[in-house]
Amino acid sequence: MSCGVDEAGRGPVIGPMVVAGVCASRDALIGLGVKDSKKLSPKRREKLAKEIRKIASQIIVLVVEPEEIDSLRREMTLNDIEVELFARIISKMNDEVVYVDAADVDEERFAREIALKVRKDVNIISKHKADLLYPEVSAASIIAKVERDRIIEELKKKMGDFGSGYPADRRTKEYLEEYFNEHGDLPPNVRRSWKSARRFLNKKRQSNLGDFS
Repeated sequence: MSCGVDEAGRGPVIGPMVVAGVCASRDALIGLGVKDSKKLSPKRREKLAKEIRKIASQIIVLVVEPEEIDSLRREMTLNDIEVELFARIISKMNDEVVYVDAADVDEERFAREIALKVRKDVNIISKHKADLLYPEVSAASIIAKVERDRIIEELKKKMGDFGSGYPADRRTKEYLEEYFNEHGDLPPNVRRSWKSARRFLNKKRQSNLGDFS
């Protein structure tokens, strides 16, 4: 067995980040044809996620809500948050070697910082594009992506169509504009610590002040 850790939803302004850890036979994962989740269709990801769950010896999923991300951002960079979240997953894993997708430009530093937070002896192999290099990280990427997509669809049932939730998405921008115009604030499940959210609020507040000048 070997283990991998990856995340989904690092960049969006709406919705949670999901981190997943998967331990499974590398040969079995290769047999399934796992690859970076971004290179798979939603239907293929969902099918693979079911197959991964059948063969994995361990799967750990951590859902980090926007409120917790905002709270952590008061003290940490986004890379530091990933170190913290990856460490939480690895601390629960039963293998001595874990492959991770490096968020830091310095792969080895990312591994060292995770290791400092993990309360056990574990060899962390950190690489850029690890979801392309290691099947166990590909599997973790798929599990994380499928879980986040499920959560996003549930949120849309409650909130309406906000698009992908990424700051550059035109529908996401329109949704935030429409919601603010109606409610005078950002909607729930928005990462208020994101620069795009702060810029949006500042722009709207300055515009409102201008109405009274």
